[in-house]
Amino acid sequence: MSAIDGWLEGFMHGSAGVGIILLISLLLGLRHASDPDHLAAVTTLIASEEERKQARRAGWMGFCWGLGHGTTLVVLGLPLVLFDRLLPERVGQIAEVAIGVVIVALAVRLLLRWRRGVFHVHTHRHDEGSSHRHVHSHKENKSHEHGHAIPHRGPLGAYGIGLVHGIGGSGGLTLLLLSTISGQSAAAMALLIFAAGTAVSMAMLSTVFGLAIAGGPMARNFNLVAPVLGVLSMAFGVWYALGALGLVSYPF
Repeated sequence: MSAIDGWLEGFMHGSAGVGIILLISLLLGLRHASDPDHLAAVTTLIASEEERKQARRAGWMGFCWGLGHGTTLVVLGLPLVLFDRLLPERVGQIAEVAIGVVIVALAVRLLLRWRRGVFHVHTHRHDEGSSHRHVHSHKENKSHEHGHAIPHRGPLGAYGIGLVHGIGGSGGLTLLLLSTISGQSAAAMALLIFAAGTAVSMAMLSTVFGLAIAGGPMARNFNLVAPVLGVLSMAFGVWYALGALGLVSYPF
């Protein structure tokens, strides 16, 4: 990933025109959405949504995450770019630790929901409707007579998680813009396009995750997949927080 970033950033040096700078900013934003910490948070965030609506809902949740991420980038990054300042290193470190904590919290939530029996799946029908399948809980109702009332995390929660992630990315992005773009107006525009590209890309990636979780073998066995996903995400979150504190190294 660092190699891709370096290759894209190389186009922003020298006498590149404003159009090239803005295009590379968009590509960097699209690539930025695939960072492991972003994917870990969003994957656990969208896990367990209702089957056929999951792809659309996952895309919307991913977009809200990206919108929160972009909001922080603009609110913090724009003044830094315009006044030629950098985000204090200590603030960035605290934000990175907070990202790790958020990932762990989402993983714990996923594991608790799995422990309560939320991820039961089987084919059934309601009244005279056609047969269908979705994730639901038999914790309170042991029979197969049930409704579709499954608790969901709302877009506001996804937006808030994105806000935290945006703080962690503000420092590096501001340094990139200040070191490669001389004009403040071009740097500010690049920042806005980067934020938009991240939001759009995360919406697309989340839709793909939603389709993967909603159909095929993963959907049929999600009660087995959920604890594995939760444990791996929790381990990643702990490792990410320790890395922000300088106790372990990041390979990306």
